[in-house]
Amino acid sequence: MNCPCCSGKSYEECCKPYHAGEKNAPTAEALMRSRFSAFAIPNGKYLMETTSPSKRQFHNTKDLQEWGEINEWTKLEIVNKPSMNKVEFKAFYTDENGENHIHHELSTFKMIQNRWFYVSGEFLD
Repeated sequence: MNCPCCSGKSYEECCKPYHAGEKNAPTAEALMRSRFSAFAIPNGKYLMETTSPSKRQFHNTKDLQEWGEINEWTKLEIVNKPSMNKVEFKAFYTDENGENHIHHELSTFKMIQNRWFYVSGEFLD
Protein backbone atom coordinates (compact mmCIF):
# COMPACT_ATOMS: atom_id res chain seq x y z
CA MET A 1 0.00 0.00 0.00
CA ASN A 2 1.22 3.51 -0.81
CA CYS A 3 1.84 5.61 2.26
CA PRO A 4 -1.07 7.97 2.95
CA CYS A 5 1.43 10.83 3.51
CA CYS A 6 2.03 11.07 -0.26
CA SER A 7 5.78 10.48 0.03
CA GLY A 8 5.68 8.09 -2.91
CA LYS A 9 7.01 5.28 -0.70
CA SER A 10 5.14 2.27 0.60
CA TYR A 11 3.54 2.54 4.03
CA GLU A 12 5.88 -0.20 5.30
CA GLU A 13 9.01 1.78 4.38
CA CYS A 14 7.62 5.20 5.28
CA CYS A 15 5.28 5.87 8.23
CA LYS A 16 4.58 2.37 9.56
CA PRO A 17 7.87 2.10 11.54
CA TYR A 18 6.93 5.32 13.37
CA HIS A 19 3.37 4.14 14.04
CA ALA A 20 4.66 0.78 15.29
CA GLY A 21 7.13 2.47 17.65
CA GLU A 22 10.12 0.89 15.90
CA LYS A 23 11.74 4.29 15.38
CA ASN A 24 11.05 7.98 15.87
CA ALA A 25 10.54 10.49 13.08
CA PRO A 26 13.95 12.10 12.37
CA THR A 27 12.59 15.53 11.33
CA ALA A 28 9.58 17.73 11.98
CA GLU A 29 8.42 17.07 8.42
CA ALA A 30 8.66 13.30 8.89
CA LEU A 31 6.62 13.60 12.09
CA MET A 32 4.07 15.80 10.32
CA ARG A 33 3.76 13.25 7.51
CA SER A 34 3.41 10.38 9.98
CA ARG A 35 0.69 12.26 11.85
CA PHE A 36 -1.24 12.80 8.60
CA SER A 37 -0.95 9.05 7.95
CA ALA A 38 -2.16 8.41 11.50
CA PHE A 39 -5.33 10.38 10.72
CA ALA A 40 -5.77 8.46 7.45
CA ILE A 41 -5.30 4.98 8.96
CA PRO A 42 -6.51 6.08 11.74
CA ASN A 43 -4.28 5.76 14.80
CA GLY A 44 -5.41 8.12 17.56
CA LYS A 45 -2.98 6.60 20.04
CA TYR A 46 0.00 7.62 17.88
CA LEU A 47 -1.43 11.12 17.43
CA MET A 48 -1.69 11.53 21.20
CA GLU A 49 1.78 10.06 21.82
CA THR A 50 3.35 12.50 19.33
CA THR A 51 1.63 15.55 20.81
CA SER A 52 3.87 17.55 23.12
CA PRO A 53 3.36 16.36 26.72
CA SER A 54 2.65 19.96 27.76
CA LYS A 55 -0.24 20.15 25.24
CA ARG A 56 -1.87 16.73 25.75
CA GLN A 57 -4.42 18.13 28.20
CA PHE A 58 -6.05 19.92 25.23
CA HIS A 59 -6.54 16.69 23.25
CA ASN A 60 -7.78 13.17 23.81
CA THR A 61 -7.14 9.91 22.00
CA LYS A 62 -10.84 9.16 21.40
CA ASP A 63 -11.47 12.48 19.61
CA LEU A 64 -8.30 12.14 17.53
CA GLN A 65 -9.32 8.60 16.54
CA GLU A 66 -12.84 9.72 15.64
CA TRP A 67 -11.58 12.69 13.57
CA GLY A 68 -9.55 10.19 11.56
CA GLU A 69 -12.43 7.75 11.20
CA ILE A 70 -15.19 10.15 10.12
CA ASN A 71 -13.10 11.77 7.38
CA GLU A 72 -11.43 10.30 4.32
CA TRP A 73 -7.91 11.73 4.21
CA THR A 74 -7.00 11.91 0.53
CA LYS A 75 -3.82 13.95 0.06
CA LEU A 76 -1.05 15.75 1.89
CA GLU A 77 0.82 18.66 0.36
CA ILE A 78 3.86 20.18 2.07
CA VAL A 79 3.69 23.89 1.22
CA ASN A 80 6.72 25.27 3.05
CA LYS A 81 9.28 24.51 5.75
CA PRO A 82 10.19 27.99 7.04
CA SER A 83 12.41 26.57 9.80
CA MET A 84 13.61 23.27 11.25
CA ASN A 85 10.64 23.11 13.64
CA LYS A 86 7.83 24.48 11.42
CA VAL A 87 5.94 22.86 8.56
CA GLU A 88 3.20 24.47 6.49
CA PHE A 89 0.92 21.91 4.91
CA LYS A 90 -2.44 21.32 3.27
CA ALA A 91 -4.34 18.19 4.26
CA PHE A 92 -7.12 17.29 1.83
CA TYR A 93 -10.06 15.30 3.12
CA THR A 94 -13.68 14.44 2.49
CA ASP A 95 -15.99 14.75 5.49
CA GLU A 96 -18.79 12.41 6.54
CA ASN A 97 -21.24 14.36 4.34
CA GLY A 98 -19.11 13.86 1.23
CA GLU A 99 -17.88 17.46 1.19
CA ASN A 100 -14.25 18.15 0.25
CA HIS A 101 -12.10 20.27 2.58
CA ILE A 102 -8.55 21.53 2.82
CA HIS A 103 -6.99 21.88 6.27
CA HIS A 104 -4.20 24.47 5.78
CA GLU A 105 -1.92 24.81 8.79
CA LEU A 106 1.47 26.06 9.90
CA SER A 107 2.48 23.53 12.55
CA THR A 108 5.12 24.01 15.20
CA PHE A 109 7.12 21.05 16.49
CA LYS A 110 9.60 20.67 19.31
CA MET A 111 12.48 18.29 19.89
CA ILE A 112 12.29 16.82 23.42
CA GLN A 113 14.88 14.26 24.50
CA ASN A 114 15.88 13.54 20.91
CA ARG A 115 12.29 13.04 19.72
CA TRP A 116 9.99 15.36 17.74
CA PHE A 117 6.55 16.31 19.07
CA TYR A 118 3.67 18.36 17.67
CA VAL A 119 3.17 21.52 19.74
CA SER A 120 0.57 23.67 17.98
CA GLY A 121 -0.86 24.78 14.68
CA GLU A 122 -1.92 28.07 13.17
CA PHE A 123 -4.81 27.70 10.74
CA LEU A 124 -4.23 29.48 7.44
CA ASP A 125 -6.61 30.58 4.61
